Amino acid sequence: MSNPTIEKIEHAIKSSKVVLFVKGTPNAPMCGFSKAVMGLFEQMNVPFKTVDVLSNPDIRASLPEYSQWPTFPQVFIDGKLVGGSDIVHEMHESGELQKLVS
Repeated sequence: MSNPTIEKIEHAIKSSKVVLFVKGTPNAPMCGFSKAVMGLFEQMNVPFKTVDVLSNPDIRASLPEYSQWPTFPQVFIDGKLVGGSDIVHEMHESGELQKLVS
């Protein structure tokens, strides 16, 4: 039996190299952690797609179970969950994030 919400999540993850599931949008972030993650990718000049979980309550409810990650933002690179804000910032500081997105 197919689940339309899971299909939406998988389509979003496959639609771009870097996908951020965030609260709000790049122009109107609704959470400091989401704002920080979007700002990090903007600073690195890395194109990314965002999915606003506040305007998609079905995705907000289903993604934590799908990804096995309880909080937002959630960063996916090449279809794989990288983590949330703290992990992405640590990876940026170590240079690991730049390798993943290049």
